[in-house]
This record gives sequence, C-alpha cells and structure tokens, in this order.
Amino acid sequence: MGKTLLLDGFNLAFRSFYAVPELTRADGFPTNALHGWVKTIWRLRDLYPEAGVIAFFDLHGDREREALLPEYKANRTEMPEALRQQFPEIRRVTRLMGIEVIESSGVEADDLIASAARSLSEKGEESLIVSADKDLAQCVGGKVAQLLPPPTANPRLGWRTLDEAAVQEKFGVRPDQIADYLALVGDNSDNIPGLAGVGPKTASNWLRSYGTLEGIIQNSGRLKPPRFQAKVGEEKENLLRNQKLTRLTETHPVSLDPVEADVEGLKEFFSEMEMKSTAAEVEKRFGA
Repeated sequence: MGKTLLLDGFNLAFRSFYAVPELTRADGFPTNALHGWVKTIWRLRDLYPEAGVIAFFDLHGDREREALLPEYKANRTEMPEALRQQFPEIRRVTRLMGIEVIESSGVEADDLIASAARSLSEKGEESLIVSADKDLAQCVGGKVAQLLPPPTANPRLGWRTLDEAAVQEKFGVRPDQIADYLALVGDNSDNIPGLAGVGPKTASNWLRSYGTLEGIIQNSGRLKPPRFQAKVGEEKENLLRNQKLTRLTETHPVSLDPVEADVEGLKEFFSEMEMKSTAAEVEKRFGA
C-alpha cells in the first residue's frame, strides 16, 4: 500500500516566500521563495522517503465559486511582485525534481487535491495533504490525513499530522462537518461571510446537536442562544450558498502518473539561479 504527499502549492510557496529572507540572483531576480520551496520539498522527502509527491496549483481563479459570490477572495492583497516572478520557476523546478504539477484553469487546487485524495483512497492508497489550509481538513478520514507545516510564529512545533481525532480536537467538529462549520463561522481568507455573531464554539455546539447545516436550519426554533433562532431562518439562502462555497469537489479528473527526476536539468537550474549550495545537494541526493 503506497502513500502520496499532496502538496498545496500556493500555500507552501507563500510560506516559503515569507520564511526566507530576501535573496536575489546577481541580476536582481528574486530567489528566496525558490530556496524555501526546495528546502521544504527535500524536508518532506526526508520525512517520507518512500512516498510519492504531487504538487497542485491554482490557475486563473475559480469560476463556480466566483459565480456564486463575486466577492469571493476579493479581500486578498495583491501578490508581491517578487513572489509572482518566482512562481513559473517554482513550477519548473518542481517538475525537474520528479514531482508532477497538476493545475486546471478555473479550478482551485483544493478541489484538485480533494479529488486526488478520493481517487487514491478508492485504490486503497494513503494520502497526506500538505497544507495549513483549514478547508482541506474536510478531506481527512480513512486513508487521508493532513500534514500541517511548522507555524511561522512557532517553528519549533514542527510538522504536525491531523487525523480524524485531531481535526475534532482542533475544530470541535468531525471532518465531514468542516464545510458546514465554515459556512456558519465564515472564512476571512476566502472572504466568505458567516452568520453574524456566530463563532467557533456556537457553530460546533450546533453541529454536535443537529449534525449538519440543514439540520440546524430545520431546528432553528430550538437554537441557543435564542437570538439566533429567527436570524438563521432569515439567512438560510446565504448559509446554503456558503456551504456550496466551502464544500470541496472531489470529482475532478486528475492524472496521478509518476514523473522521473531530471538530474542534469536540476543541476543546470540551480546553476542558473545561482543556488550553489542547493546544486551541491543534488549530488548528495541523486548521486549524480
């Protein structure tokens, strides 16, 4: 039975960009995110030497969610130009390292990851979703777990694995309730407004009592605190819209074919980027 690491490319690349101090090539081209990205990949290879690795990236927004909520992710600040310049090279070096890159125009990486995790599970294989994104906790269960990167504020915590019990402990709800939980509390990172006044504790209490968002709506007259009883009915359509926004799609076709590393191409890449110590690491890791 195999194991595959499913990398949330943008999540990890942003972390790499902010975790590594400003670095540039002699001509001024930024390389800090590249340094952090490669270091992250090799750390994961060391932790899971027998696992396959696939990287997923967003490409040109999310057509379906933007149609439901035009303001979806509209609150996000513009990507730093130094990071934007590095993304094509991040994709390039990832392929050279023998890691398949999967992206689909108008489809979020989260949905592609969820689809890959389901496909692997159906084949009897384990997958480990590598991301700090709470949306992806809804995929956890059975042969799927989530691997959280070390927090930027406290890197000593290291890499942490979320199984079903850990998701329940962290959020107060089961993985299959995460989408409904986020529909209630909202998701600031995606600009999804929750039900005003409802926080994690209230949302988790309701879901423990009534199971699903639909169950909460059907039992709105019993909700505590009582001030939400009328409000849930009034906001029913918005809450159900939120649920469509927060629930990941698991039916996208994804190619899970292995990719061979291009060792010579990798050495040339690191030489081009003036990453001398990283180029030396290729010799150690690939015996080239």
